[in-house]
Amino acid sequence: MKLLQAPAKAPAAAGPVPRPGLRSRLRYGAVLTALTAALAAAVIAGLGLGSVRIPPGQVIEALLPGAEPSPFRTIVVDVRLPRVLLGVLVGSGLAVVGTVLQALVRNRLADPFLLGISSGASTGAVVVLTLGIGATTAVAMPVGAFAGALGAMILVYGLARRGGSMTGTRLVLAGVTVSYILTALTTLVLVASARPEHFREALYWSLGGLGSARWDVLWVPGAVLAVSLPLLFALARPLDLLLVGEEGATVLGLDVSRFRAAAFVLVSLVTAVLVSASGAVGFIGLMVPHAARLLVGATHRALLPVAALGGAVALVVADLAARTVASPQDIPVGVLTALIGGPLFLWLMRSRTAQGAAL
Repeated sequence: MKLLQAPAKAPAAAGPVPRPGLRSRLRYGAVLTALTAALAAAVIAGLGLGSVRIPPGQVIEALLPGAEPSPFRTIVVDVRLPRVLLGVLVGSGLAVVGTVLQALVRNRLADPFLLGISSGASTGAVVVLTLGIGATTAVAMPVGAFAGALGAMILVYGLARRGGSMTGTRLVLAGVTVSYILTALTTLVLVASARPEHFREALYWSLGGLGSARWDVLWVPGAVLAVSLPLLFALARPLDLLLVGEEGATVLGLDVSRFRAAAFVLVSLVTAVLVSASGAVGFIGLMVPHAARLLVGATHRALLPVAALGGAVALVVADLAARTVASPQDIPVGVLTALIGGPLFLWLMRSRTAQGAAL
């Protein structure tokens, strides 16, 4: 764990980000309060809206301890609450991982989906599924997904650095290439297995969705995020040091190579667990960090909590739209996030190119 700790403090003048004043702290508190209120409203809406509409008052009553058994309570507690909580976990986790990745590679177009980590996690999970291991334990799927995610990240990072220094263009192209290769490998594994249920499971992962959320599967992503999110938040100062460049971060006491390696392992673990629970939900880890920076700036101590709350709100709202916009048809939430995030990504890439910024 020493690799994930911040380096010894440098003189205040050498730090990359100035200390916020009273007005900035008040504004930051207002942003956190607003996002918390938005998340609470999104959760209540997610529990109340659907094929059966339940008034907010009855939703809150159903959540109270000792509430009398009723059809509304069954719908809220047993059906919708696990799905909404999984949306909170996956949304916050992907947003934080995307924020950390963008700082690690110094490229704001990076996220687990574009860098091939999600595809690697899906491949690992499908391999475990076809071998029959995942049928007996809820841990086997995340372990297989982690192995695939870590392997994909190592491959993408290695390809991006071959032949010279790593650039944003190299990173994105390497990520897209590895994603295509892993998608083909996943298809090959499924064809070789020749079992229809494997195709259905693979389609679920490729599209992304929260429909399989149950209380007995929430504990794995919940436990992993309970441990990993504080660790990722603790990386705020090293991530700020990376903003000044590798040479500057080294001068300020950060072992950049070892820190990146350890951080890559951690974000691969988080991504793998989330993908094994929800499938490959794209663009949350790309767009939410950008929106968070518009609200609170680039300092990671302030940015990471805002990204976590924003990601939770975004995915809960997106899932609510996915299961109500074409009700009773349940659209995979990954399809909706791709329809929204894809054009936003193209706009962002075009604007950065117009400003003369590297991809």
